[in-house]
Amino acid sequence: MNTSSTFSGLEIDHSEAPSLPRVRAKKTAPAAPFRFTNSAVEEESAYRQAELFYLQKQIQSQTQMVIVLADGERIEGVIEWYDRRALKIRGREKVLVYKSAIKYMYKFGENMQ
Repeated sequence: MNTSSTFSGLEIDHSEAPSLPRVRAKKTAPAAPFRFTNSAVEEESAYRQAELFYLQKQIQSQTQMVIVLADGERIEGVIEWYDRRALKIRGREKVLVYKSAIKYMYKFGENMQ
């Protein structure tokens, strides 16, 4: 019995090939999908509604705001619009700021430092 084969002029000897261990598949029940609890959804919803109300109020009244970023940079201007992840600020220049980069914000007349 010849256990070698020829492929494009190369000879391969299969008798020296290492044998691989057999892996048996484990039968497990499918995992249940991850779901948030109702209380977490309600808290998220209440916080989100408060944020939307505050931003909408500042947009309608054209309130001059100071936005302090996480790195300490300050941006002054009026909030033009917002979405779930960003604010558009109109000041000396128009700037799009990600909400995740904002440390805090306050009205221009208030002395927060």
